[in-house]
Amino acid sequence: MYIESVPNRNSPPAVLLRESWREDGKVRKRTLANLSCLSADVIEGLKVLLRGGIAVSSADELFTVERSLPHGHVAAVLGSARGCGAAVWFASAPQDLQPLLLAMLVARVIEPASKLATHRQLHDDTASSSLGRVLGVGQCSADDLYRALDWLHEAQPAIERRLARQHLTGATLVLYDLTSTWLTGRCCELAARGHSRDGKRDDLQIVFGLVCTAEGCPIAVEVFKGNTADPATVAAQVTKLKERFGIAHLAWVGDRGMLTSARIEQVLRPEGMDWVSSLRAPQIAQLAEEHGPFQPSLFDERNLLELTSAHFPGERLVVCRNPLLAEERARKRLELLAATEADLAKIAAATQRARNPLRGQDAIALRVGRVVGRFHMTKHFELTITDTSLAFQRKTEAIDAETALDGLYVIRTSLPAAQLDANATVAAYKSLAHVERAFRSMKTVDLNVRPVFLYTEQRVRAHVFLCMLAYYVEWHMRQR
Repeated sequence: MYIESVPNRNSPPAVLLRESWREDGKVRKRTLANLSCLSADVIEGLKVLLRGGIAVSSADELFTVERSLPHGHVAAVLGSARGCGAAVWFASAPQDLQPLLLAMLVARVIEPASKLATHRQLHDDTASSSLGRVLGVGQCSADDLYRALDWLHEAQPAIERRLARQHLTGATLVLYDLTSTWLTGRCCELAARGHSRDGKRDDLQIVFGLVCTAEGCPIAVEVFKGNTADPATVAAQVTKLKERFGIAHLAWVGDRGMLTSARIEQVLRPEGMDWVSSLRAPQIAQLAEEHGPFQPSLFDERNLLELTSAHFPGERLVVCRNPLLAEERARKRLELLAATEADLAKIAAATQRARNPLRGQDAIALRVGRVVGRFHMTKHFELTITDTSLAFQRKTEAIDAETALDGLYVIRTSLPAAQLDANATVAAYKSLAHVERAFRSMKTVDLNVRPVFLYTEQRVRAHVFLCMLAYYVEWHMRQR
């Protein structure tokens, strides 16, 4: 920045505060302020300041910084949100809620917090950034935020339809996965105990499923009660795509716990949907018995082997081999077998000691159960327990059979090879990592879907949907 004096015919010159920059090899400049009303002493002091010198006292007295609000991150995220079409999402909302909805979306990205804390961030008296002032919502009330949340719940189907039309038109694959987030308190209508992905077995939780494109762009989210099993949510999502989005045919990509054989036969196949999933360990063992051992020589340089099976009619099976994973699993198994044998040997020695020997079949079995339960090696040992002794040995055939499957996983799909070849099938299944990344972003340091400070079902669903829209903005920012 610099101060320039511009002649003004017979009038005093105009004193302007300007900045300049170079663009396409040309120097361009613009005027930031007209300083003509200031005295010559003040203008001279400002020139000294701009050159890095020490200002005269009159300039110090003229300018007093009362408050400074951070703005750079607000401008970046707000520009990205508008570029993603956020203004169109909220266009049907009441006039006073439209800027507030945009502010809540941007606030979830730059400083995720509860709705009351977000109100403090936006309000003029307690603002932590320029967001409230830029969007003109600095005088909003906390009730306004809850009204906006209620509107967002009602508008979710329409916004998701818009996203589906934008990103799923002409698509072949759609990713789907489920996660949970734990809650504190007992007032949430959707809270229930279930399988916790966060290791919080004693806490209530909610479950939500995320639908993404093959590139990881979020399209829709659905919140379920905390005790809902993974496969039970598939039917609701298939119905959503067919009825709400008008998409008659897609290939669903989900893990083996989500797209089970029962769910494929009961939901996807009757609806004419295709799928990409994987087999469970017992199914892989059954496949190995049917086709013989999967020797490394059977695999090509890509470590892929494509085959079919009578147990999976109309499907293609792609057997994948990961040598590094095979080595790691073999190492872990040997360590667990050795640790189990060492502890079992201690129990056997306790039954034979001269002083106070361990006696009783039940007592010995209880000690043995603790050991094999800790290392999960029961299937690999043959145990003989009497009232006075313990004998054990490894089941070498069972160990060898499991070792033969180390590093192998099998991907199943109903799509023909002309539409999705073996490499593309493997890549499609691995693209579920995009959904996992979305969950990490929504649940941890980026968007912080929890703590959930809301109780009613509608507002909890709207809160999770707002987090999904915030991740949509984040995702588009990363693509640039």
